[in-house]
Amino acid sequence: MTSTQTRLDSLDRLESEAIHIFREVAGEFDRPVILFSGGKDSTVLLHLAIKAFWPAPVPFPLLHVDTGHNLAEVIEFRDRTVERHGLRLVVASVQDYIDDGRLEERADGTRNPLQTTPLLDSITGNRFDAVFGGGRRDEERARAKERIFSLRNSFGQWDPRRQRPELWNLYNGRHRPGEHVRVFPLSNWTELDVWRYIKREAIELPSIYYAHRREVFQRDGMWLTAGPWFGPRADEPVRELTVRYRTVGDGSCTGAVVSDAADIDTVIAEVSASRLTERGATRADDRMSEAAMEDRKREGYF
Repeated sequence: MTSTQTRLDSLDRLESEAIHIFREVAGEFDRPVILFSGGKDSTVLLHLAIKAFWPAPVPFPLLHVDTGHNLAEVIEFRDRTVERHGLRLVVASVQDYIDDGRLEERADGTRNPLQTTPLLDSITGNRFDAVFGGGRRDEERARAKERIFSLRNSFGQWDPRRQRPELWNLYNGRHRPGEHVRVFPLSNWTELDVWRYIKREAIELPSIYYAHRREVFQRDGMWLTAGPWFGPRADEPVRELTVRYRTVGDGSCTGAVVSDAADIDTVIAEVSASRLTERGATRADDRMSEAAMEDRKREGYF
C-alpha cells in the first residue's frame, strides 16, 4: 500500500507558521490586538488571522496609529476592509495629541517619530497584552534582531538583551503585569514572499501599490505627494509621473518610486530585481542615522 506525501511549498510553510503563531497567541494571552495601517504587510497579516480562525470571526480588534498624514486611498481602503470583515478598529490619533498639547509638531513636518506615545498609551489604556505587527526581518538591521515574540517592559521599551531563544518554534509569552509582547508572524517572510502570497491569495491592496499617474515633487532624493506635510516648497517643482508606492506611511517621509508596474506580475518582477528593501528605498525616517530604527524601537516604536 502506498501513501502520497503532501509537499508544502515555501508559501505554504510560511502561512502555516503564521497561522500557528496567531493560534498560540489566542491561547496564551487575554487581550491581543493587530496593528493595521492598510499597508501590504498588515493586510497580509489580517488575511492570515482570518484564515487562522475561520469560520469564527477574528477574536481581537485592529489598532491603527494614525499620523493624520495618510494618503486618502489608504484610509479609504482601511475603513472599507474593517467594514467588510465586521472588525473593531481602535484609532490612536497623533493629531489629537498635537491638538491638546501632549505632542508638538516637528519642524520638518514628519510625524512618524510622534507615533510612539499614542501607540503606548493605546496599549496601556486598552490593556493589550499582545500586539501583532507586520514587521519582517529583511526590512532593516534593527528588525533583524527581533524574535517572533518580542518582550516589552512596562514602559513599552525594547531591550535586545532580553530577547528569548525560540528553538523548535517554541514561543515564550511570559510577561509581568504591565509588560506586553510584540508578535511578528511575518518575521521569516521577505518582501517578495509577501507579494507572491498576495498574488496566490488574490488579496486586495490600496491602489497606490500599483503604477498610476500622480503629481509628485522631489525632496531628499524621494518623490513625495503634496499634502499637509509642508510641501512642496518654492524650490520643489511639481511633476506628473507614473509611480507606485512600495510601502505606506506618513506622507512627509514615505516616497513613491517611478514605475510602470501596474499589475501583480510586473510588481513581482520589479521586486525580484530590486536590491533595496522598501524601507531603504522609500522611507526618509530610516535614513536619519544607521541606528534610527533601533533608537525608536528602544523607546517603544514598533
